[in-house]
Amino acid sequence: MTPPAAKPLFIRMHDADNVAIVANDGGLAPGVMFDNGLVLVERVPQGHKVALADLPKGTAVRRYNVPIGVTNKDVPAGSWVHERLLDMPEARLLQGLPIATVKAPPQTPLEGYTFEGFRNADGSVGTRNILAITTTVQCVAGVVDFAVQRIKQELLPRFPNVDDVVGLEHTYGCGVAIDAPDAIIPIRTLRNITLNPNFGGEVMVVSLGCEKLQPERLLPPGTIQIVDERNVADVGVNADAALDVVCLQSENHVGFMSMIGSIMQTALLHLERLDARRRETVPASELVVGVQCGGSDAFSGVTANPAVGFATDLLVRAGATVMFSETTEVRDGIDQLTARAVNPEVAEAMIREMAWYDAYLQKGRVDRSANTTPGNKKGGLSNIVEKAMGSIVKSGSAPISGVLSPGEKLRQKGLIYAATPASDFICGTLQLAAGMNLHVFTTGRGTPYGLAEVPVIKMATRSDLARRWHDLMDINAGRIADGDASIADVGWELFHLMLEVASGRKKTWAEHWKLHNALVLFNPAPIT
Repeated sequence: MTPPAAKPLFIRMHDADNVAIVANDGGLAPGVMFDNGLVLVERVPQGHKVALADLPKGTAVRRYNVPIGVTNKDVPAGSWVHERLLDMPEARLLQGLPIATVKAPPQTPLEGYTFEGFRNADGSVGTRNILAITTTVQCVAGVVDFAVQRIKQELLPRFPNVDDVVGLEHTYGCGVAIDAPDAIIPIRTLRNITLNPNFGGEVMVVSLGCEKLQPERLLPPGTIQIVDERNVADVGVNADAALDVVCLQSENHVGFMSMIGSIMQTALLHLERLDARRRETVPASELVVGVQCGGSDAFSGVTANPAVGFATDLLVRAGATVMFSETTEVRDGIDQLTARAVNPEVAEAMIREMAWYDAYLQKGRVDRSANTTPGNKKGGLSNIVEKAMGSIVKSGSAPISGVLSPGEKLRQKGLIYAATPASDFICGTLQLAAGMNLHVFTTGRGTPYGLAEVPVIKMATRSDLARRWHDLMDINAGRIADGDASIADVGWELFHLMLEVASGRKKTWAEHWKLHNALVLFNPAPIT
C-alpha cells in the first residue's frame, strides 16, 4: 500500500507577509493546491519561499513583516521565491534608532529551580569539573596534546570527581603585532577562557619561553580572584599567587619526555585539588548560557530559535544570565535591539559594537552579505536579512541589560548582547571567555559542533534532521512545524534539559561522542 501524500502546508510568519515557506518534507511539486486555493506553478523545496500573491518587479518581499528584499523581475503567485530573484536592501543606518522605547511588562520571577553545580572561589559556578591547561602560543600545542592524552590514560582514572582534561590550544601568541590596539581582543579572550567557571580556578600554563605572549602578560598579577566565602559579593584579587608555568625551553628539560613529565607532575597537583570538589545544590540563577545557531535554514526562525527564545525568557525570569551574539546575524535587527535596551547607555553600546564591526568588514572590502552560506541558501534563507530575522528570536523578549565587547568577561546577570563574529567556532570561543557554563546550539542543515570546555545542547529545527541525526541532536524542535508540540512545549523541554545537563545527570550527544571543535581566537590585529 502506498501511504497517502502529506497535506500540502506552508508557514506564514505574519499576516502582512507576501511569502511563506513550504513545510512538507521533500518540498512540493507544481500543480499542488493549498487549502487557501494557492496553486504552485513550479516545484518549491522544503523551507523555501512561495509567493502568496503576484509580486511585480520592484515589490518588497516581506517575511516576519520585514522587507527581506526587492524583486528584480515579475514573480507570479505560486512561484518559488529564491535569492536570485531578490535584491538585498541596504543595511539600516545606525542613526535615528529607537532607544530603550520598549518597556516589557514585568514578569513573575521563576523560583524554586535548581541544579547541582561546582561553586568556585570567585563566586561563579561550574557545570563541569575540568582541568584546563592554558597555552601561551601555538608552538606548544603538539606537546600539550601528547601530555593531555597521557594524563587522561594514566592519571585521570585516579580522580573520579574530575570530568576531563583539556588543552586550551589556539593559533595565537607569536608572529603577531602584540602591541597593536586590537591585540587586546585575543589576549583577553584567552585570559578569560582560562578563568572559565568550569575550570574550578585551577590555572596551569604551558609556555614555550620565547613567545611574544609571555605568561605574565597573559595573566598579570591580580588576575586570579579570591572571595570571602562568607560574602560572595566581597571579591578581591590574589596578588601573591604565582603562576604555575611549565616552560618548555627551561634548562631543566633534557629531551621530550622531560617536558611531558613536568606537565604531568604539575597536572597531578591540580587534579588532586579538583578531585576534592563536590557538586552542591545551587539556584538556576547560577546558569550562564550562551545561545548560538549554525548551519541555519528557514526553519531556524520558525521552530528552534523561537523555542530557545522562550527558554531564554524563562532563564532571565529565574535570575540567570543568557548571552546572544553573532553581530552580522543581528545587524539587520538593530532597531529591535536598541528598542529593547534597559537604558540609553546599553543601546549606545550596541550601536558602538555594530559600527565597529561595520568598519572591520569594510577593511576587508566586504559587507554583511558575505555571511550567508551555500547551505543557508539551500535551506531556504535567501540573504542575511532573512537570516537575521530568524536568528534574533533566540534572544526572546526580555529587556537587554548589558553589552560585552569581544573577549570581555561578564559582570552582571540578565539578557546580554555579547558582540562576536557569527563564525560558530569564534562565537563559541568568545562566549567561553565571557564565562558561559552551558551552551545551546540550534541547526537546520546539521553540524556536529561541540566544545570540550562546556556542555553543548544541540537542537534540530526539522524532524527529518532529528530523525537522520538521532544520535547527534538532543532536542527535536521540528515537532513545532509538525504540529505535535508548541513553542512553549519545546522551550520548557529545553529549560528542564539544561538543568539536567548542568547537574551532570545527563550528557549531551556531543559529550557522549567527545565531538569537540578547536578554539578559534578572534584576532583583528595585524600579523607580522
